[in-house]
Amino acid sequence: MIDLFSDTHTLPSPGMRRAMAEAEVGDEQMGEDPTTRRLEEAIAKLLGTEAAMYMPTGSMCNKVAVSTLTRPGDALVCDHLAHVYRFEGGGSAVLSGIVFEPITTDNGIFTADQLAAVMKPGNVYEPRTSLVSIEQTHNFGGGVVWSLEEYQAVCTTAREHGASIYTDGARLLNAVVATGVAASDWAAPVDAVWIDCSKGLGAPGGAVIAGSEAFIEEAKRFKYMYGGAMRQSGILAAAAIYGLEHNFPRMTEDHENARVLAAGLVDAGLEVAEPESNMVFCVAPQNLGLDGFLTAMAEKGVRVSSAAGRARFVTHVGVDAADIKTAVEAAQRVID
Repeated sequence: MIDLFSDTHTLPSPGMRRAMAEAEVGDEQMGEDPTTRRLEEAIAKLLGTEAAMYMPTGSMCNKVAVSTLTRPGDALVCDHLAHVYRFEGGGSAVLSGIVFEPITTDNGIFTADQLAAVMKPGNVYEPRTSLVSIEQTHNFGGGVVWSLEEYQAVCTTAREHGASIYTDGARLLNAVVATGVAASDWAAPVDAVWIDCSKGLGAPGGAVIAGSEAFIEEAKRFKYMYGGAMRQSGILAAAAIYGLEHNFPRMTEDHENARVLAAGLVDAGLEVAEPESNMVFCVAPQNLGLDGFLTAMAEKGVRVSSAAGRARFVTHVGVDAADIKTAVEAAQRVID
């Protein structure tokens, strides 16, 4: 099975497994796991922040960021398809007592003017807008990439209205590859940003959130409150370090594979959105419908997911150019 369902379906390579097996470990909760500390230092350096903290999942990073930067009754602004809003079981609303103020967009990217229109100082009747969340790249918007100009304009507007900003950077490294803009430039305008280790980096799990020392110190409270102690986490952190050193430099291949895949799907007769990163979204054939198309592709040996009413193909370290060619041929047979 060629697995284009998600970049979370990567499997550790032999080299990554060796790094995990040989990792020096200690008690993470006590700050005594040297490999975890090395990963945190590497991510902080990459992002140009004062500190960073390893956590079990990206979804926990979202929840911890929201809890750290808001108080109960506040409003959080995000896109209407943002992961923190749509796909985390309402966790931030439950754990932080906040309300969401979603902005409806075409592709997950809202403007500074759209943001300004919903920002509110709060009073006895309506919640204070205290936090803005940006998703870079935007998953269910089609893997689209914010331009640095759009990103900075939104951050400036948030600051002008007295709000904090954090970036759901699950696939931030894909944005770095797509734009050539350094990771530190995406981190500079926001209070916190996190990177997922289980996507482009190809690690089995984990994510790292970064920000000021004061932010990380406060975030630690919520990490442990939400059950985030991992003990000998260096075994997983070693996989992320390996991914930074070996899989991040080759991530351009994932984007090229996405472009090739998109062109092949167009040739097969499908309506395809031009990919901006490692995701290809297409409209399913009308006679099959989305579920029928996914089933037919699986029967041809290609696993595809659905997202926002479209089929989603995600390239990653686990698929190569030959797999992409086979996937295009499978789509053509399905269409025929």
